[in-house]
Amino acid sequence: MKTLFVLFLLLITPISFAASVVVVNAENESKITSSDIKKLFLARKGAFNNGDPARLATLEKNNEIREDFNSNILNKSESQYSGYWAKMRFTGRATPPLEFSSSIEVREFVSKNKNAIGVMDAEDVDGSVRVVFEF
Repeated sequence: MKTLFVLFLLLITPISFAASVVVVNAENESKITSSDIKKLFLARKGAFNNGDPARLATLEKNNEIREDFNSNILNKSESQYSGYWAKMRFTGRATPPLEFSSSIEVREFVSKNKNAIGVMDAEDVDGSVRVVFEF
């Protein structure tokens, strides 16, 4: 009977998952698609659609949000992502995104740089940044 009650509670209890987001500076009015995000974070594109150069921010290695972003948006595992950026840096083709230890640090960086775009936890979003994509 207790098992049935627990199962019932699990079924009626809403399950909430923390969302992760890609944000830009609140003053950045560029229209950004998921395709643009992928191209920016893989250095296939270096600027927003308005021509302004993009400054990329992500979270440090072994962060769940970063792993989800790399896997679901960039279609890369952490080792593929790290290898990709090692090659890009070594060949001088591009500089990898800046890495931060927390979403709050990403938000602070993006809020202070009009051309910044960053990956962070949706819970830490405030008026200083604008959400352009949720995953």
